[in-house]
Amino acid sequence: MEQISKTQKKKEAEALQEFGVKLVKLQHNQIDTMALPEEVLQAVKFAKTLKHGALRRQLQYIGVLMRKSNVTSIQEIIYKTEQTNKTISREFREVERWREELISDSDTCLEQILEEYPDANRQELTELVQRARKEKEGNQPQRSSRILFRYLKKLRTEASPL
Repeated sequence: MEQISKTQKKKEAEALQEFGVKLVKLQHNQIDTMALPEEVLQAVKFAKTLKHGALRRQLQYIGVLMRKSNVTSIQEIIYKTEQTNKTISREFREVERWREELISDSDTCLEQILEEYPDANRQELTELVQRARKEKEGNQPQRSSRILFRYLKKLRTEASPL
């Protein structure tokens, strides 16, 4: 049987504590959907209520609990959640870019969107863009811009691109 050095044990403990930090950063609804051991779940939820030194100690405790748990399944859960969050963020930025291009008088972007999403309503999209442009020019509240964003987001999620 191979001896594990003190340094190696410490690195492993720090890595588990780092997974605890990632768990604490997740939203409550994401944590609730995970198949975490009950002790770890309660410790993570409690850690979300703490600040500073108490949080640091709670994260160390979560690391201790993680040593007793099946770490690979927890790592997989965190990895999948992070990938989902990155995808959502990337899609959000793309829709935001479309909106900004459309408002800044880019008809090529409009044509690209209509080409990529043939189910899009050209008339509705054009009206939303024109209203958003008028609001921007008149320094009015960006109501139509938000409506345009929601329309583009709905288009992106519901319609399948060609």
